[in-house]
Amino acid sequence: MGALDYIWMGILAVLQGPEFFSILGVGVSVTIVMVALGFLLGVAVGATPGLGGPIAMAISLPILVSIFGFTPDALLPVMGFLIGIMKGATIGGAVPAILFNTPGTPDAYLTTLDGYPMTENGEARKALRVAHFSSVTGDTFSDVVLIVCAPFLALLVESYLDLPEKAALLILSLSFIAAAVGGSPAKGLISTGLGLLAAYIGTGEDFYPRLTGGSEALQSGLPLVSVILGALIIGSVIYEMTTYWRERGRAERAQRQQKRQGQGLSFALIRKLLPYIGRSAVAGTIIGALPGIGSTLAATIGYALGRARYAKTKHPDDPEFGQGAPEGVASTEAANSSVSGANLIPVLSLGIPGNAAAVFLILAAESIGGFTPGPSVFKFTTDQVNPELVIAFGLFTCMFLANFLNWTVGGVIMRSMGVMTRIPKQILLPCVLMLTLTAIYVQETAMAAVWITLAFGVMGYLMRVFGISPLPFMVAFILGGRLEETLRQAFSATGSDPWFLLNNPIAAAFMGLAALTVIIALRQDRRSSFSERKA
Repeated sequence: MGALDYIWMGILAVLQGPEFFSILGVGVSVTIVMVALGFLLGVAVGATPGLGGPIAMAISLPILVSIFGFTPDALLPVMGFLIGIMKGATIGGAVPAILFNTPGTPDAYLTTLDGYPMTENGEARKALRVAHFSSVTGDTFSDVVLIVCAPFLALLVESYLDLPEKAALLILSLSFIAAAVGGSPAKGLISTGLGLLAAYIGTGEDFYPRLTGGSEALQSGLPLVSVILGALIIGSVIYEMTTYWRERGRAERAQRQQKRQGQGLSFALIRKLLPYIGRSAVAGTIIGALPGIGSTLAATIGYALGRARYAKTKHPDDPEFGQGAPEGVASTEAANSSVSGANLIPVLSLGIPGNAAAVFLILAAESIGGFTPGPSVFKFTTDQVNPELVIAFGLFTCMFLANFLNWTVGGVIMRSMGVMTRIPKQILLPCVLMLTLTAIYVQETAMAAVWITLAFGVMGYLMRVFGISPLPFMVAFILGGRLEETLRQAFSATGSDPWFLLNNPIAAAFMGLAALTVIIALRQDRRSSFSERKA
């Protein structure tokens, strides 16, 4: 079977899957319905300050698994719903930043610099249209790059990397994420170390549990969903609630909205924005392909590139960059949206999650079974069908379906979601807490899983208080078991050579890069700290 055969089978797996309902005798598969529902939910949560795509994905995953079960037919509907949330939240996040100067995420802060001044000048609808067009364009570009690059990278890894090299590559990825995320390299290393420690509870060899403290509930290891949801969602909810009660006395900023003509996107304006969108999309895609960096850096670089170009091409009558220029909104939104597709390049080709959304896609695959992200997915076998490759192209089809919804109805839905920004946090956050704990109990049906979730929620809260990102923790927890297994296999395959990570040239190069990444990051952090103290 050739590549075109697998592509066609992936498309058919989505379009001709289990029928949900029919229109005029034409069946509509459940996967298409789930992508659409996930997209609608994603736009809504993206437009709600305090929420976001990862939170909605975290709450939805256990409920979806309990509904669809653990059969291979559940993979595409469940993951299609999660992809829909991811795509919808990407465009919905610009709504509170533009309308109410309330960035729901750090990268959305840069959208407020030009988006909110446009709202104050009566150009709110124009700003939302610019954000929508730029976001969807950047997202679509990164998806195309994903489909082209992920199979190529996976085949390259499978052809040239053996067990020692794969183990060293996992160590390099963890080192890179620890150094690039977490507030500082030291904090990132602490977060990674905690994730590895949690991953090795109850997972010893010869059926002998370790690090359990004699607890029977921990003998089979910590539940994956409980740990991830606790550290990411429960910790975030507790932190947001404490922040709200601490700042509740501050006066709310008055909003001024005026009505003006010319709120649409003219061809002349689109042509003016395209250079900014193109630069930001390329920068965001490159950054997104590197695991762990995320959309905040992409938005910063995209905004900086846009500002540099705007300074050279600005007309005297145009507003200053950062004071209501549509080009500023376009540069930021194209950059942070192009990260979402590119972040799945290391997920599908290497099995390494790069952001929170990718973490939940891997969780869905591990919860249901039948699909293991990594180099083996893209084996183009000719004698028999590779079902994982069919699923991969099915996921690509779901992504393009979500992009189609983004292009057609995304803007209309996005502009109607301004009401979501008015939901009080004292109502919203307890609801999120209740839904998360309910979703955990629905999947695990054991109170021990709920207590574990709460315990890691407290840990996630403390990590945020001390400025430690939970993303390295989550990635390390997911990759910890795989890293240990690969190290054991490599150690055995090399005849119990204790220096197997250094005797192989490629593995030694990866280990050297891992050490160099941490050392450079620590030195840069020390220099910046010294400069701040000197200032």
